[in-house]
Amino acid sequence: MSKINNSLYNIRLLDDLAQKESVVHKLHPLIKLLTTLVYLIVVVSFEKYDISALLPLIFYPVLLFSISELPVIPILKRVLFAMPFIIGIGIWNPLFDTQIIIVAGIHIARGWLAFFSLVLKCIFTVTASILLIASTGMGPLSHALRMLKVPKIFILQLTLTYRYLSVLMEEVSKMMRAHSLRAPQQKGIHPAIWGCFCGQLILRTFDRAKRVYDAMSLRGFHGEYPAGNLVKPKVSDFVYFISWSVFFILIRIYNLSDLMGDLFIEVIK
Repeated sequence: MSKINNSLYNIRLLDDLAQKESVVHKLHPLIKLLTTLVYLIVVVSFEKYDISALLPLIFYPVLLFSISELPVIPILKRVLFAMPFIIGIGIWNPLFDTQIIIVAGIHIARGWLAFFSLVLKCIFTVTASILLIASTGMGPLSHALRMLKVPKIFILQLTLTYRYLSVLMEEVSKMMRAHSLRAPQQKGIHPAIWGCFCGQLILRTFDRAKRVYDAMSLRGFHGEYPAGNLVKPKVSDFVYFISWSVFFILIRIYNLSDLMGDLFIEVIK
């Protein structure tokens, strides 16, 4: 039961974090979305061996953590959920790309560089995406997507899927609580009743979805969420977007790690 409740709490945590009043939270959702998109494009555009050129991009999530006052540990735990998939994909690189190169005096296969580059890209992109949701909220993000003329059917599917996760976990929590009351000495659910449990869960979710849809229809839902008046971005919002975009482009063009290393060596001399 505690694991189910923790999962439900973790799903709702991002919505709670989006209610903060930091400088980042007050920025226009469209500006934050565009900034994150530019960041993601720059991250994935690097070659698979460019680890040193990729490292300066860590400044973006680190600075966002500092300015937005978001908790680091809960967000990084969510990033770890994606790591097994990336590791499972990238671990094949050292097996097939076995050409040996010298990095800082160390002989290493190029496949390991590709592997670590893929892991870094995963960490950067997933962290930036979670920070976007945690500092904005799904509602404002859907409004920003509408301003970009994204088809409303895609926005609706994205929003309802995100919202339905918490509803599904609520139904699982209720069923687990009912099962624990009927079998207080049993730990977990016996495999013999897994099929029955899943079947009941599907029926309950259908019934809950019908009631949710009826409630939405009574409140005026006709296939699209009412967005209200979409406020236009301010000058300060555009300054934020342009500043970060210029920084990302400079990192993409110039290898700041090498430049800083050369500068450090010159200072030592």
